[in-house]
Amino acid sequence: MVSYGGLVLSLVALVDALGAENATPKRQESQLLDSYDFIIVGGGTSGLTVADRLSEAFPHKTVLVVEYGKVEYAPGLFDPPTVWISPAPDAASTWTFNSLPNPDMNNKIATLQVGQVVGGSSAVNGMFFDRASRFDYDAWAQLQGDAGTGKAKTRWDWRALFPYFKKSVTFTVPAPEIASKYNYTWDVSAYGGSTPIYSTFPPFQWPDQAILWHAFEEMGIKLAKECAGGDKEGLCWVPTSEHPVTARRSHAGIGHYTAVLPRANYHLLTQHQVTRVIYPKGLKSGPPLVEARSLTDPNGHMFNITAKAEVILSAGALHTPTILQRSGIGPASFLRAAGIPVVLDLPGVGSNLQDHTGPPVTWNYTSPPQLRPAPRDMLDPVFKQNATAAFDAVPASGPYTLAGGNSAIFVSLPHLTSPRNTAAIISKIHAIAKSSSLAASYLPPDIRSNQAMKSGYQAQLRTLADLLANPQSPSLETPWATSQAPPATAWSFILHPLSRGTVRINLTDPLAQPILDTRAGSNPIDFDIHLAQLRYLRRLLRTPTMESYGAQEIGPGEAVSSNDAALIEYVKQSNYLSFFHPCCTAAMMPKSQGGVVDAELKVHGARGLRVVDMSVTPLILGAHLSATAYALGEKAADVIIQAWKGRP
Repeated sequence: MVSYGGLVLSLVALVDALGAENATPKRQESQLLDSYDFIIVGGGTSGLTVADRLSEAFPHKTVLVVEYGKVEYAPGLFDPPTVWISPAPDAASTWTFNSLPNPDMNNKIATLQVGQVVGGSSAVNGMFFDRASRFDYDAWAQLQGDAGTGKAKTRWDWRALFPYFKKSVTFTVPAPEIASKYNYTWDVSAYGGSTPIYSTFPPFQWPDQAILWHAFEEMGIKLAKECAGGDKEGLCWVPTSEHPVTARRSHAGIGHYTAVLPRANYHLLTQHQVTRVIYPKGLKSGPPLVEARSLTDPNGHMFNITAKAEVILSAGALHTPTILQRSGIGPASFLRAAGIPVVLDLPGVGSNLQDHTGPPVTWNYTSPPQLRPAPRDMLDPVFKQNATAAFDAVPASGPYTLAGGNSAIFVSLPHLTSPRNTAAIISKIHAIAKSSSLAASYLPPDIRSNQAMKSGYQAQLRTLADLLANPQSPSLETPWATSQAPPATAWSFILHPLSRGTVRINLTDPLAQPILDTRAGSNPIDFDIHLAQLRYLRRLLRTPTMESYGAQEIGPGEAVSSNDAALIEYVKQSNYLSFFHPCCTAAMMPKSQGGVVDAELKVHGARGLRVVDMSVTPLILGAHLSATAYALGEKAADVIIQAWKGRP
């Protein structure tokens, strides 16, 4: 944790915030060493964290990161020249995925974006830098199974992860006058790192941000002083992942690559796709070879890279399972259908896809707030010019420091619906968890007959029942930055969905982007939760604050909300099918329950191969995923360092 008054405005700080262009990655096979100790596939949030820590801990061992994208400047979510949150013309590169049509959501298609750049999704995300509640991580640990081998047991509960959350970020407290102006709250005990990954509260909020804050208080939601310390139920201030001086995006491509160079044993190969890993002498002969192809060579030159110690897959929840499937590691029935020789039957590879979804409550005002400035002022050329000048000053100030906002409510199921309805929802979950055949009926069709996947889903349901019944464990998230976006909107994120989707390689072009089947709503209990959350959020419009502005509901409306069938149809029509938080496709669970990795992140049955990215969480967390991805990388690095300390 850094105090604002102690922050040195140095050239080093500015280069740290802006200097991605100074990186000097490798671009072709001829620039590589004959072999590397560690090869990390994917230069994203977790992968670069691991690369930084391994190359630092083992100066005589070599580390290579192979990344599909390249080094780019990554602007924030709301930087000049954008007008409020609109597509940035200079945004870093992304992949855009369109899912298969979803029959449970009126055949709607989910659109997802993930980073295709050094830094991964930390270079393109919404910069909302929160952690889940302690109960989410304890649920992860409950499902992880065997806690590793040897004397040191590896745990993934809150107590075990919290030190890595603290290590993973440098939090800077806002200037006293800024903290007083916006009533920011925090607890420094939740932080303490010195890593050049930064978070802070911006020196600006739209004045009308306070309208919803007061309205939520009138609903009885209590202020949570600090939501990053394990307890998250309530009204939260959430930091932004930005540099505390320049307000530019802070991401892994800077903090775990350019900021730590030069380091002779840390190499980055860009614009190369890892196609698969190869075990030429069998799974016990690892680590595997890494097969890569050049994306700049017209012929797509392919070659193998040799790892002497380990290969670590950090390609993200959509690409890690794709690489494994092309390698013959995945659901055997699917691999055979794809014509890929089965190397290792792991049905959980790509089979546990989860994401946050949610419909909105929307409204207009008959007496709109007249607080200024407002987001619409960004359309005024003079106001925008002044905002740009303020952003370019040192220190930065004004609207462009805001990113996507810093406030949200997090509410548990028992606190948003009646005890009777809570009990009914939990009872339904337990009923499915008790029946293997019933649980299987809600799984993706190609794994319904797999006993391990059925057993794993039943275990997840039992854990989710406990999580949703806990009055301290949030089920609903509603983030906001302004109360006037036309139409005014309060999103209803479902934080712990029961539905499960898949990620599968494209059978017509295995090297192309994978096929996503998100299957939101395939477990109908998700609709029960959506209905409870929407009905709770509608109460917002009946608070004194909102009534004073003449808030008039647009959707879903009284007539729709009073009828379950009509409200379900509203959810299907208005549900936003991805908030860009895909996870869980190589879950840390026992192999007998469809798990892909063990508690030490080793792929079950594949020597010398680990996975370190957000695909390993068995359940989606009640948070945006970036902060957890950093902590995961920090803890994984420690696990790997301990495994290799003292070894040649």
